[in-house]
Amino acid sequence: MDNFQKTIFVKAIGEALSARRVAMGLSQERVAEILGISREAVSRMETGVAVPSIVRIAELANIFECSIEELITKGSSRQLDQGRQLAMLFDGLSHEHRVVILQAIESLITGLSLNKLK
Repeated sequence: MDNFQKTIFVKAIGEALSARRVAMGLSQERVAEILGISREAVSRMETGVAVPSIVRIAELANIFECSIEELITKGSSRQLDQGRQLAMLFDGLSHEHRVVILQAIESLITGLSLNKLK
């Protein structure tokens, strides 16, 4: 993983942390209090300035009532993680909606493959 990919990955983790915190209705101050750190430290993690340790990510997953995977897969460049991200996006959708989305994705991939040949 080069430096650019690392930066993107850390920023994506920060975005996931922020989104989960907001979804739980928690302030940065409250999360900081639970973790025993400063609000600024929480802000640095959410903006991608600071890289949270795996232990910290596990603590945050516990606070946000989600899996560690939910917090780290969005920014991954690995195909398996990207597939998991799609699976998480499908959660809660009807079968019919999933079929429509899969057809759209298939069309996009086919189009990209054809453009690649040109």
